[in-house]
Amino acid sequence: MHTQLNPVGNMNILSQAEVDQLQQSSTSELYNLYRSCSLAVLNAGSHTDDAEVIYQQYEDFTIEVLRRERGVKIDLKNPPEHAFVDGKIIRGIREHLSAVLRDILYIHNPYQNMHCAPDSLTDATFGILRNANTILPETEARLITCWGGHSIKNNEYRYTKSVGYQLGLRDFNICTGCGPGAMKGPMKGATIGHAKQRNKSGRYIGLTEPSIIAAEPPNAIVNELVIMPDIEKRLEAFVRMSHGIIIFPGGAGTAEELLYILGILLNEENKNQVLPIILTGPESASEYFNEIDAFIGATLGEKAQNLYQIIIDDAEQVAQVMSIKLKEVLAYRTETGDAFHFNWSLVIENDFQQPFEASHANMSALNISHALPIAELAANLRRVFSGIVAGNVKENGIKAIREHGPFQISGEKRIMTLMDKLLSSFVDQERMKLPGSKYTPCYKVLEE
Repeated sequence: MHTQLNPVGNMNILSQAEVDQLQQSSTSELYNLYRSCSLAVLNAGSHTDDAEVIYQQYEDFTIEVLRRERGVKIDLKNPPEHAFVDGKIIRGIREHLSAVLRDILYIHNPYQNMHCAPDSLTDATFGILRNANTILPETEARLITCWGGHSIKNNEYRYTKSVGYQLGLRDFNICTGCGPGAMKGPMKGATIGHAKQRNKSGRYIGLTEPSIIAAEPPNAIVNELVIMPDIEKRLEAFVRMSHGIIIFPGGAGTAEELLYILGILLNEENKNQVLPIILTGPESASEYFNEIDAFIGATLGEKAQNLYQIIIDDAEQVAQVMSIKLKEVLAYRTETGDAFHFNWSLVIENDFQQPFEASHANMSALNISHALPIAELAANLRRVFSGIVAGNVKENGIKAIREHGPFQISGEKRIMTLMDKLLSSFVDQERMKLPGSKYTPCYKVLEE
């Protein structure tokens, strides 16, 4: 297949320098990044979460930005056929392709300095969101972030839709990691709730990053896709934009997200912050949340457990609690003079902002001990789970595991015992990979 299409919106007009940056070249880092992310959105709906397999399957795929008299065209050769209906690209996928073009161009130059300028990282996150027109001060502040696994059971998926439906009936907008499973369910449910309320401006925001987008391509409901440079800025965007967070069952990635927000809120400078967190799932997921809660209690303590509420099998109560808490969130931001759509006053320490490379050396060097300050322990635990996600589904992580064996994770004996138990439960419940695929652990837990 060979086709050409116009980008949507203002991406139809690019400078000559921008077009030159994206010219096809096997040695161009920017082109390869652009190609990979474009292939990922074209491959939405695929039944594999192995990024390496996806890229190998479409080795002959090319994408090129062509100059034309009235703007530019995107030239596609050998794209996935399921992105088209009767020879025409699906409108939502076309929009996602334009989002890729927008974000990859925007982050390319400033991103080179993001690793070494801690004071500017929040500004960089804000800049990417503003450039994507995601921060809309004139709209009502009602954004709920939903976290959860891409590999969940059918009854858990149905429950996420029920929660989304109840949120939609209350005119909440939904933000997720944009992929399948617990990221798609709340959006799908909310569309029905919004339709019943005749809400035609419902927002379904998907935040992703280049290394995960192939394993978790944007689902069809996402109408605002934003590609952040890395997982740390993606997580920061979630928590600064949100007015509440709902966490469904998931695997290592969901544990990473929970540890991220808890580590931030445990900072004494954030003790007065108002950001409701609800862990929820169907009755069958109660044991899952018991294990998560026990792990948090044994590692980060009761103070961390008090930062969230667990609601089992009651989608309506989840939405009702969020409605009540929203008033507290907006009252706090009014009192402190903070922005309704981007929480500037939330203090996020450097440990939670600097990108963590999941290499064997870095994973082995992580200090996991109760001797650490509680927020630092949370940051290192978050990095452990981030590394496991990389080893499970990210192309570079999969390659590193294949070449050098599993990551070696070591630390205080009590914590390692708890971590091994929690990770084993994720494996047993098929939360590490999509059902039907054989999972070989990318990690080995050691005790000091």
